[in-house]
Amino acid sequence: MPFELPSDLSRARILLSNDDGIRAPGLATLERIARTLSDDVWVVAPETEQSASSHSLTLHRPLRVREIDPRRFAVDGTPTDCALLAINMLLGDRKPDLVLSGVNYGRNVCDDVTYSGTVAVAMEATLLGVPAIAFSQSVTADGGIDWATALAWGPGLVRRLVTMPWPQTVLMNVNFPPLPPGAVIGVRAAPHGKCKIGDQLSRRVDPRGRPYYWIGPLSEDDTVVPGTDLAVLSEGGISVTPLHLDLTHPPTLESLRRVFS
Repeated sequence: MPFELPSDLSRARILLSNDDGIRAPGLATLERIARTLSDDVWVVAPETEQSASSHSLTLHRPLRVREIDPRRFAVDGTPTDCALLAINMLLGDRKPDLVLSGVNYGRNVCDDVTYSGTVAVAMEATLLGVPAIAFSQSVTADGGIDWATALAWGPGLVRRLVTMPWPQTVLMNVNFPPLPPGAVIGVRAAPHGKCKIGDQLSRRVDPRGRPYYWIGPLSEDDTVVPGTDLAVLSEGGISVTPLHLDLTHPPTLESLRRVFS
């Protein structure tokens, strides 16, 4: 069954969150995007950066919520905590019609999506019955970033996405290339590719002689498979990938049924 998407975004309630924290410039960019679509915009984001927190919940301590302004809250928890609290409690008796997450500092393509707190916001919203779109902005080779690209292309992307039905088990993952707005070649639908990051581990010793470890640097295997999200970005396009929350692998399920019949 498809989501009931808002036909008139100007009347929609839009919830924003992220994993870079309440003060992140990407969140400010997302808020500017959202306010071109609707006046009913809410922000519920982590108090501090929660990158790579994936779809984790805080279960062993209470969560604190700080109201910064009307319709704007900071939560001392994970991105998933933010989505859960916002949809089930902080927004009152009306749930959002749409959740937008990001704009993340850095791309979320390939296997990044399994670690991403930005994507996790959209996952949690989807599980709670709210359509969601995750946005990420690629950085240049020297770590630079131009939020103007997301700002220029984001509103139109949202408007186009809500005109099509998508299943209630699907979220949309959008990645902008590290280019100025006018250099972007367009929007392309693509599956996510393969580019495992974070395998380089560094062992060091602290001043007391005890070992500790850093995950990283986040070197990437940029083997670009044609047609994937990574390929779209490398060609200068914006990638849009529908991510499916049903993780069951049907062919293997059928094989298991034969084995255990």
